Amino acid sequence: MDYFHSVTATSTVAIIAFPLLFLFSFLWISRRNTHLKKTAPEAGGAWPIIGHLRILGGPQPPHISLGNLADKYGRIFTIKLGVHRALVVSNWEIAKECLTINDKAFATRPNLTSSEHFGYNCAMIGFAPYGPYWRQVRKFSTIELLSNHRLELLKHVRELEVKTSLQQLYQLWNKKKSSTCDKVLVDMKRWFRDVTLNIILRIVVGKRIPNSYEGDETVKWKKSLDDFFELSGKFLISDALPYLRWLDIGGDEKSMKKVAKDLDQVAEEWLREHKEKRAENEANSEEDFMGLLLSILSDTEEHDADTINKATSLVQSYLSAEDTSAITMTWALSLLLNNRDALNKVKQELDMHVGKDRLLVTETDTKNLVYLQSVIKETLRIYPAAPLSVIYEAIEDCSVSGYHVSAGTWLLLNLQKIQRDPQIWEDPSEFRPERFMTTHKDIDVKGHDFELIPFSSGRRMCPGISFALKILELTLANDTRTNTLSSKRRKGLLATRCIVLKYVIAIVLKLGVHRALVGAERSEKQAKVDPKELFSASTRPEHFHIGWPHTHVSHTGWPHAHVPARVDFAPCFPNT
Repeated sequence: MDYFHSVTATSTVAIIAFPLLFLFSFLWISRRNTHLKKTAPEAGGAWPIIGHLRILGGPQPPHISLGNLADKYGRIFTIKLGVHRALVVSNWEIAKECLTINDKAFATRPNLTSSEHFGYNCAMIGFAPYGPYWRQVRKFSTIELLSNHRLELLKHVRELEVKTSLQQLYQLWNKKKSSTCDKVLVDMKRWFRDVTLNIILRIVVGKRIPNSYEGDETVKWKKSLDDFFELSGKFLISDALPYLRWLDIGGDEKSMKKVAKDLDQVAEEWLREHKEKRAENEANSEEDFMGLLLSILSDTEEHDADTINKATSLVQSYLSAEDTSAITMTWALSLLLNNRDALNKVKQELDMHVGKDRLLVTETDTKNLVYLQSVIKETLRIYPAAPLSVIYEAIEDCSVSGYHVSAGTWLLLNLQKIQRDPQIWEDPSEFRPERFMTTHKDIDVKGHDFELIPFSSGRRMCPGISFALKILELTLANDTRTNTLSSKRRKGLLATRCIVLKYVIAIVLKLGVHRALVGAERSEKQAKVDPKELFSASTRPEHFHIGWPHTHVSHTGWPHAHVPARVDFAPCFPNT
């Protein structure tokens, strides 16, 4: 009996001990293998809990701070953003590896607070996680709005809006000028953004700013747009430390909810009008994007059709205007005014290909403006609209530059650091458009050349590159064509530091002015757009920051107001 009891006891111990021993061995081997996997170096200076957030919130813009860390820790390193680990890449070859070989691994975006509130709980294409829904919405946007065929069909809209915007400057001057002063202060940042927004709104929802809104409603809507641009790029403390979200430190989430509600009311009104027109059989061959989506979309597992339509239309209308075109035009004009030789070359090229007897530039003309295209490329290289890329998130383990990257790791590309690499670009901080006509003539911005990726690359690259470039080329060409620009600076200040915040415009009334504006006005009437809907450019002084403001992480790249520059803005009209 004792023998059998002993055997039974021994067997019981073995049965219990063997699985435990196996589990212990498995965990030990797994942990050992994990330690054997080489990971990218972590930057020093992290604090407990918050990690490197204090560095990104320091006195320098985050892309500068991360660039300084790259000089110390190398072209690839990691930082801690609260509970998240982020991989920071500052080299074009490694960026290429991330967005080609590991394109699928980094194909999704983290769910941030801004994407939840402004993106209709990630229904917007830019915020949506990688998967069937994202592919479907991207396909709609690419085919129905951003394809080359569609862009060609809508060429007349872009040309008309630029004409109307030039007319707007004349109307503003005519209204504000006095008998003692023929110059008017104009906020050109706002003007560039309005041009872009009106083009996009006409194409997406068939409307213009402010459209049917009048008085206080117009002011409220513009304020909501400004708040949207400011808040949509914010990285909140709760994005890094989710367990603090209930505190809403700084009140930013409350503000996001309010602005999102205001903009949703506008989108809801747009959608209601489109449904009424469709019910009355008013749809036509030139139906706008929202109308097309009504006939295409259906409910999905993630979102209903109306939510998808509003989210997609809003992102095309607002984010496209803020993110690239308006910022880049502001920088481009600033650089041209501080580099007079380049400005003169742009004007000479316009005279050569457009002629001295015709005033306005068309999109057919812009195809031949090689130097202007080089100016835009150089502007995007030195001052990308977003100095840091959007945040990518790894959906699976992968290897980057020989380092192991775990699923859930965030990825940040320091675009400004990549695009100012002295090994690729001679005198990388100097404005030299000629480099894109000589040593770098084969490099483009469309995601194939990773030395220059202001629109990113891979699956999550900006789908509206061609659209943005058409707006940039057409608007800048007409702006420099129809106006004589001369900058003024304070004594002792370097012109290279001057950033254009606002223009002083002096419009010289000539026969060419009258003909040009009358022609634009007639075109506007033919397009059935009420000229009264044109709103004047703001005359209040504004300051804006490049990169991510100190108090939060933002995608914006507006020129930092180090030194205001006053610019005489006067039309230069050839014989017509």
